Amino acid sequence: MPATLYLVSTPIGNLEDITLRALRVLREEVSIIACEDTRQTQKLLEHFNIRKPLISYHEHNEKTRADDIVASLKRGESVALVSDAGTPLISDPGYRVVDAALANGFPVVPLPGASAVLAALSASGLATDQFRFVGFLPPKAAARRRFLEQILEETATVVAYESPHRILESLVDIEQVLGDRRIVLARELTKLHEEFLRGTAATIRNDLAARSSIKGEITLVIARSEAISHVEDPHAEVLRVQEAEGLSRMEAIKAVAKRAGLPKREVYRLFSEPGSNRRGKCRD
Repeated sequence: MPATLYLVSTPIGNLEDITLRALRVLREEVSIIACEDTRQTQKLLEHFNIRKPLISYHEHNEKTRADDIVASLKRGESVALVSDAGTPLISDPGYRVVDAALANGFPVVPLPGASAVLAALSASGLATDQFRFVGFLPPKAAARRRFLEQILEETATVVAYESPHRILESLVDIEQVLGDRRIVLARELTKLHEEFLRGTAATIRNDLAARSSIKGEITLVIARSEAISHVEDPHAEVLRVQEAEGLSRMEAIKAVAKRAGLPKREVYRLFSEPGSNRRGKCRD
């Protein structure tokens, strides 16, 4: 196999969450490991008795390091790119080196593994059929409120990261903009003090504000808008969209489902069931 850039997911807390494939690649397949913080990655490697040269790769040296990594690939040396925790490139640097490796004809191989986004979403109890990951919420209050206004009618569950230092301010903004929207706050995922707080922005903020301190990595899961989560007359709505937008029947069903925040199969069922104004099956 030619020199390869491996994107290696690492644990977000519990070291047992690293995969056997990741350990094999780090031990046997690569000559260099590129990481955000060499001290953090060194702790992981020492735990698993892996000894490999490390180079730092972070947002301030992306361009230079991308060139260096491509040079290593050209010398026939495979490289692993890791983040401090979780899946590389997810709210982390790495795009430039992936783009450069592909532009130079080198394989890029992802090694899936731990992800705070998916861990929080899967255990949230909120809808998972559609979700939107937005990275960290804007740090400035005005920009954060503008962003929240943009997701006021979002039909997918929203997942975001937030700093423990800003979480109380952010929950105030979420309450003011989104009202009593259901929220799940996941803290310290996979670690000893893993915690899920479920409720509204107001109830969760009250819980956190009563504590002497707030620590740990935080992932927020925000319920989708319920304002448009139902279709009162699916038959009429699908026909209206089909006629107004010149769509086929199935395209209209897809459009209605997306706008209503429902699975396509659910709108199809509502459209086709005996209680609707239409009889028979949708064939378009």
